[in-house]
This record gives sequence, structure tokens and C-alpha cells, in this order.
Amino acid sequence: MNHPLARAMRGARLNTVDIAARLAVDPKTVQRWLTGRMPYPRHRAALARLTGWSERDLWPHAARPADRKADEVIAVYPHRSAVPVDAWRRLFECAETAIGILVYSGLSLAEDASALRVLRAKARAGVRVRILLGDPDGEHIARRGADERIGAMMTARIRNALLLYAPLTGEPGAELRLHDTVLYNSIYRADDLMLINSHAHGCPASHAPVLHLRRAGRDGMSSTYAESFERVWASARPARLVEAANERRSG
Repeated sequence: MNHPLARAMRGARLNTVDIAARLAVDPKTVQRWLTGRMPYPRHRAALARLTGWSERDLWPHAARPADRKADEVIAVYPHRSAVPVDAWRRLFECAETAIGILVYSGLSLAEDASALRVLRAKARAGVRVRILLGDPDGEHIARRGADERIGAMMTARIRNALLLYAPLTGEPGAELRLHDTVLYNSIYRADDLMLINSHAHGCPASHAPVLHLRRAGRDGMSSTYAESFERVWASARPARLVEAANERRSG
């Protein structure tokens, strides 16, 4: 059987019965897919996840739905310092429902007084503002500091950022959590707009490229980054900004 789906199943070590069980369909339905019958969209998406192949590779001749638009790449910057200094503030000013920030320390943003004022105003206006910083005591944060050859400075940056974010504590729309995950990208999101700062081993994030994206559909790059943000958020623990600020002041 030469259908791309058959090759993908063999590569993923899945047979017809496995696929039928996981998708809650009859094995005969899977057989029909293998002979050319087009699965429903929800089944195509599930098969792509199970096999690791893209839908385009599994069904190369399938017409793309008219409402499935590609994400727009607004700009690509060679490194973060090439991003216009007011881009972060302007990004957050566009938000009407949600803002998400996923970083290790994000100190450059925390030190941007105008951006912090926008975040606080948005939270006060009912926009959900979620910020994820690295856990100062986390294993992966320590590893990142070692990789960048700055050691404990990474932890110091995070603690400084915690202090600077303390004014957001009083706004009911703002939440801050600490994570201990390996970040492949820093994510700055405002509704359907994103700035994605990629990470490279041993390279400070400020020296790595940045993508400016506008989300246009459910299956583009932006959705991948949005799902990544949600997974980290779900596993992170709440941060106590006021306590962190008081500890810094007393120290």
C-alpha cells in the first residue's frame, strides 16, 4: 500500500487497529482512508498528530479549506536589539482580551517603564495579563545561566524582574507564575499578534532572531507558540510579587 498515510503509519509503528482504536472509528474506515478516501478534518488533524506527518504530506492533492489562511510574517529581525524599542509597548497596546509573556527573566521588558504602564492599564481595563518568568531556584534556569556563561546572574535578573513587576500585583487582571522549563523561544503575545524571540544554545536571547507574527488561522505558527505558552502556564507555580519585592527591599 503506497498511500502516504500507510507510510506514515509504518514509520510511527501503528497499524489499522491502533488507528481505529485511538480515533474511535471502525477499522474498515481506516482501510478506506488507506485506499484514498478523504478523512474528515478532525480525523486528518488527529492522524497528523499520531504519525508526525503534516496534513499536506499525508494528502498532497487535497484542496486547502478556503478559510484556512497562513499566518502573516510581519517582520523578521536578525537579533532582538534590532527590534524597534517601542515595538513591545505598541504590541501590548493592541491587546483587547489577552496578553501573554513567557521568558526566563525578560529584564529588558521589565525595565521598560512605558511597557509596564501599558500592562498595568490593560490589566485594569479587563485584559487578562499573564506573565511567566523563570523560577530563580529552578534547575533549568541554573543550566541556562551556565550555558550563557553568566552563572548566578540569571537568577539575579529574574529576582530583579520580580521586583519591577510588583506594581502589577494589585491589578485583578494580572497573573504572574514561575516556571522551570527549557525554553526554545521567548513569547510575547497580544491577542493575535506575537513577537517570538528564538533561543540558541550558549547565545543570549538578545542576540537571537525575532519573528513578528499575526495569527490568521488555527493551524499556523502562532497556534504552535500559543499552545506552548499554555503548556508552560499549566505547569508553573504562582509567584508572590509583593513578598519578592519586600525581600529585595529588606536585603
